[in-house]
Amino acid sequence: MTYAEAIEKIDSRLLFGIKPGLKNITALMHRLGDPQDTLKFVHVAGTNGKGTTCTLTASVLRESGYKVGFYTSPYVLDFRERFQINGEMIPEEELAQEVGRIWPHIEAMDAQGEAITEFECITALAFDWFARKGCDIVVLEVGLGGITDATNIIKAPEAAAIASISLDHTAILGSTLEEITAEKAGIIKPGGRLALYPDQPPEVTAQIKAVCQEKGAQLFIPDMAKVQVGGATIFGTDFTVDGLSLHTPFLGEHQVKNAAVVLQIIQILRTRGFAISDKALQEGFRKAFIPARMEVISQSPLCLLDGGHNPGCAQALGAALEKFVPQRKVAVMGIMADKDSRQFLEAVGPMFDKIITITPNWGRALPAQELAQQARPFCPNVIATETCGEAVAAAMKDMAPRDALIVCGSFYLASEIREQLKGKLNNLHYPDNLST
Repeated sequence: MTYAEAIEKIDSRLLFGIKPGLKNITALMHRLGDPQDTLKFVHVAGTNGKGTTCTLTASVLRESGYKVGFYTSPYVLDFRERFQINGEMIPEEELAQEVGRIWPHIEAMDAQGEAITEFECITALAFDWFARKGCDIVVLEVGLGGITDATNIIKAPEAAAIASISLDHTAILGSTLEEITAEKAGIIKPGGRLALYPDQPPEVTAQIKAVCQEKGAQLFIPDMAKVQVGGATIFGTDFTVDGLSLHTPFLGEHQVKNAAVVLQIIQILRTRGFAISDKALQEGFRKAFIPARMEVISQSPLCLLDGGHNPGCAQALGAALEKFVPQRKVAVMGIMADKDSRQFLEAVGPMFDKIITITPNWGRALPAQELAQQARPFCPNVIATETCGEAVAAAMKDMAPRDALIVCGSFYLASEIREQLKGKLNNLHYPDNLST
């Protein structure tokens, strides 16, 4: 089987959509010999920040000398980003081999009316690959929700974490914070250990405390009074905790809180026998990287790429722009139709002098013309474009080096446009009258 054939097979599972419940993934893993039961995990759920939490944790463990598996979603540039060991994506030939291993079982289950979804398929692939490669520990990001997410078939992890919770995927997870919190709290295992984001709505914290008490799980919430934030720039934040100096390359106050959650995870892992030095902690934080998370593509003009798509992400983006990007700002924006585009626009739309809308190349994308119509009450200058090339050209038409280009609204857009942005901006030559 070739890599292209393997991807085609995985993509074919999209037609089965999202089917909550662990019955089918449990049956599939039994067929594969339950490789997940041979692994140790850090399991992370949440609405916003779980990707950052996972990335920092994996980076610290890697700097500590462990063989670290990392399972994440969505990917930005390459499907293989979902499966990483020590920062390296699964090789194409190994992914094809894994699909070849699991596919007969998937077909057998299809014949019995037990259709495996795309996410169940790739989760099974990840568990099997990580086990076969002998990972010391796997940092496991929940795909959607928690309690019925395919990743939740694991036994009690070494540590679990719940990042910031807010309203998202309400059609699937529930329309209230209480319903969504119940889904996320489903990863808490009896006798487990949970690190919780420190700035949750009070009702969320109370609900998670109750679940931990019911299940006899230890709860760890960072004490932000021990965190002293130092200098902050568009490239990240310096801070100290109990005298330890740290730098996170991720931007914004909320990212310091995400980092504080990771510190709690590391403390839990230390009690579980993992040797993690302060130096490894510092280096792991410093070297962490996620594409399209307030990523600086260019400095002159400043170009930021951010794939965050829900209201919480929009608020974080807006806060960062207000604090670190005072200059004239132009946006290239594309949003999925199932996201709350109006709340996204309310949070960031008024900050832009111009917004160029684009339809990301994905089936459930919001059409550019419709997004433009929604954007006009928030920004006086809105242009709808057909392609990424047109959008970048329209954005750059009257920009000077002192201006800022912000590309935002969707990871699908980020994936599609990132290389075009880098090529365009790295080869940009301004006329003399635009050089100041």
